[in-house]
Amino acid sequence: MKNNKVLFTTLIAEGKLWQPLSDIDIQAQQMFDSLVEQMKTTEDLTEQLKEENQMEWVCRVNNICERVTEIVTRKLI
Repeated sequence: MKNNKVLFTTLIAEGKLWQPLSDIDIQAQQMFDSLVEQMKTTEDLTEQLKEENQMEWVCRVNNICERVTEIVTRKLI
């Protein structure tokens, strides 16, 4: 928008701006979900841990989510 106002305005007027952004959003969410599940498996975060020590489980899941957010942001966005 700041670098090319004419292109930005044209894409909005033609309805071509939102679809690519939506596609990227879907890809980012899929990548996020997949990586979180992979890391939970790799780091042995189980339902048993969740039952035994909820605070530890929450801390570890939050840590994974933060790391995955950085990965997705750098690679995709």
